[in-house]
Amino acid sequence: MPGSLARSDMGLSTVIARSGRDAIGNKIDQSIGPMLERLRTWDYRRQIHGSSDRNLRDAFDQLDNLKHKLALPDAVVEKAAYIYRKAQERRLVQGRSISAILTAAAYIACREVGIPESLKEIGVANNINHKLVAKAYRVLVSELEINIPISDPVKCVVKVANKATINEKTKRQAIHIMDDVSKRGISAGKDPMGLAATIVYMSCMKTGEYKTQKDIAQAAGVTDATLRNRFRDLRNKLDRY
Repeated sequence: MPGSLARSDMGLSTVIARSGRDAIGNKIDQSIGPMLERLRTWDYRRQIHGSSDRNLRDAFDQLDNLKHKLALPDAVVEKAAYIYRKAQERRLVQGRSISAILTAAAYIACREVGIPESLKEIGVANNINHKLVAKAYRVLVSELEINIPISDPVKCVVKVANKATINEKTKRQAIHIMDDVSKRGISAGKDPMGLAATIVYMSCMKTGEYKTQKDIAQAAGVTDATLRNRFRDLRNKLDRY
């Protein structure tokens, strides 16, 4: 197996099987059995010999679950594992929830790779309170001095439109509106998913496709109030829409 930062031992540990056969497939002599059992015991103790190792194993078990739940690519998993290891080296995990730090690391990795997963979505997937994750995210960004790239607004629009089952005509209209919003600088400082939900809703109104505010807000993982407030703000700045 290739090495990986997403394994507590980086994939470099030995595995002494209990099959009773050697590499060629021949049966191992019974007199060697006790020696192999002792080797197996000491090998296991060597791999898990401290709290930091147990911490990494728990964290990366959760990361593996997140990978399958959210269909995260290997690049995101490796980046998240790297960020978590840096946080552990700086003792940022002490006194904090392993789940919160790991979830925040996974969100940062998604942002760096350009995958439009929100902090709330990753938190729900890992069964962790949003406030704890948000606090852990701020700690990681501040203490590790991470520069978070700006989310691609078009990817957010496409994600919301796909979740809300919007047709292609409305989706293209939403992308056109988002391009206009980005060129005018209106999107600066706005929550990407909240802004994307609002623009998809505006696009539905323009093309005549029926979707309620609640439908689109749920697809984006934001509240109805957020969508309404952002809609009023954009409607005043984008008269032609």
